Amino acid sequence: MFILPPIALVSLLGYLLGSIPFGLLLTWIAGAGDLRSIGSGNIGATNVLRTGRKDLAAATLLLDALKGTIAVLIADWISPTSVALAAFSAFLGHVAPIWLRFNGGKGVATFLGALLGLYWPVGIFFCLVWLLVAFIWRYSSLAALVASCVSTIAFAVLQNHNAAYVVALMSAILWFKHRENIKRLYQGTESKIGQK
Repeated sequence: MFILPPIALVSLLGYLLGSIPFGLLLTWIAGAGDLRSIGSGNIGATNVLRTGRKDLAAATLLLDALKGTIAVLIADWISPTSVALAAFSAFLGHVAPIWLRFNGGKGVATFLGALLGLYWPVGIFFCLVWLLVAFIWRYSSLAALVASCVSTIAFAVLQNHNAAYVVALMSAILWFKHRENIKRLYQGTESKIGQK
């Protein structure tokens, strides 16, 4: 019987868990249509909110975050030295799911969930920064960009080990996935929170 090495098992489980498109599934089950044809076309919680269903948006946010957290917890049980890899695999599964031709979400909630699993105080710090930026400027994308950058620095300072490099890589990918948002922020055409 073929058994995967722990590092491969952790990577595979993390990716498969991360690749579950909860936003797409929840809106489809609720009869809200194909999320990819609404608003930005993104499968994350912010775009689910544009359907007018706050309950579905909250559920998507929670489930997408749990993908990162659960992947880390499973890895901690199977192979504790592979928790950072599990976090990255879940994040990668969300932003590039094989089921959607590698066209997934922008990774904010799963990034947060991974942080909570790796070192929860930095995850809480991410939430506080996101809320502060979102409250002041009303841009979800800007809040995510600032929170990911600041929390990555905080993680590197407080958790000085190899996982910090993985968190930095996830943050870089998150910024890359937000490149169109960055362009709209610069042009002043980015949608504010609550706008469809």
